Amino acid sequence: MSSKAVKITVFIYSFKAVYGYTYCIEKLWTEIITMEPFKNLYNEDFYLTLSVHLKACLPDFDEQEFMSLMLSDDFEVLELKERMSHTKVVMHQFMPTDFSQAAEVLVKLIASLTKAGITEGSVEYMFLPEYIETYGIDHFQESVKVMEKVTQFTSGEFAVRPFLIKYGNQMLDQMILWSQHQHYLVRRLATEGSRPRLPWAIALPEYKKNPVEVLPILHRLVDDPTEIVRRSVANNLNDIAKDNPQVVINFTKEYLGKSEQIDRTLKHACRTLLKQACPDTLALFGYDSTDIVLTKFEVLTNVVKFGEHAQFSFSVKNNSSISKKIRLEYGLYFMKKNGQLSKKVFKISERHLEAHELHQVERKQSFKAISTRVLYPGKHQVSIILNGKEFAAKDFVLVTSDVRDR
Repeated sequence: MSSKAVKITVFIYSFKAVYGYTYCIEKLWTEIITMEPFKNLYNEDFYLTLSVHLKACLPDFDEQEFMSLMLSDDFEVLELKERMSHTKVVMHQFMPTDFSQAAEVLVKLIASLTKAGITEGSVEYMFLPEYIETYGIDHFQESVKVMEKVTQFTSGEFAVRPFLIKYGNQMLDQMILWSQHQHYLVRRLATEGSRPRLPWAIALPEYKKNPVEVLPILHRLVDDPTEIVRRSVANNLNDIAKDNPQVVINFTKEYLGKSEQIDRTLKHACRTLLKQACPDTLALFGYDSTDIVLTKFEVLTNVVKFGEHAQFSFSVKNNSSISKKIRLEYGLYFMKKNGQLSKKVFKISERHLEAHELHQVERKQSFKAISTRVLYPGKHQVSIILNGKEFAAKDFVLVTSDVRDR
């Protein structure tokens, strides 16, 4: 995968959940149109703006020295995360050595930025939580107080995790308090920061082993009025499901059916269990395969060129006298470099089949070159998955353009 593709992938995954679809798409569209690397969020104009606001908070602040250190000789070769850390380290040289005083400066800095119209969702400022993580780790009370302010301005779930590891239940108790906070981003910090398997972050092995201590946060926020908080609850539960599926099944049983909003959250929380065809989870969400028959499964393109599509079709019929809920997926077995096949599951749809209804499906799978997957010629396979049950796979062959034309 190219470095640019990695940056886009990281951006989409990390920031869509934090700031919502609109913000993510706007930033991604800017990246695609301008072909401007995300690391260039940190540039001379950004540091000039930052220096103005630091000067307002630090009377003896030397703007010229600050800019000189920020835009050092090796600055251009630094990547996004390196520039973020570099910003934190340089700023630290101008901050009070006493962390309680530095924390007060951070609060003043956010107030100054906010007054200037730089508001929540400013991803460039994620170096601020990192500052707390690095320089405040030995100052618990001061750090959690300022983190509560900072996370309302820029996401802090990565920074909170070293505190969970060092302080254990003391930090978890604080996060339970945060789950009751009036600001939705503080509530989100409680659930996103406590995810056992938060992507791109330090793992929390104790919660992977036994997540029971995290559950009070999730119980409180499963019906939160803000969608990104509820999605964070779902993501936390989905993490838990990978190590402790029964915990998530029991949680789902407790809340399923209480409201459509909660049901959507729970279904998103159970997405891994549904993909794994966990019988208890399928039953909870009403998927019933009794008297459902799969027929006429055919691969319509036995030979597929690179850049073209594989096509397949099938039918499902409800032979019962009552409506049935079904979940349709297909498994694509890609040829790997070593000659083995690697399966990836794609969702087709979820729907109700009325009594004796016949539903016909035709699908295409693109084999255009993409940066996230290397395609190899040779035998591939496709299978149909109905309510978690996989039916026998059928073969087709992927070839380079010149092979098929001979």
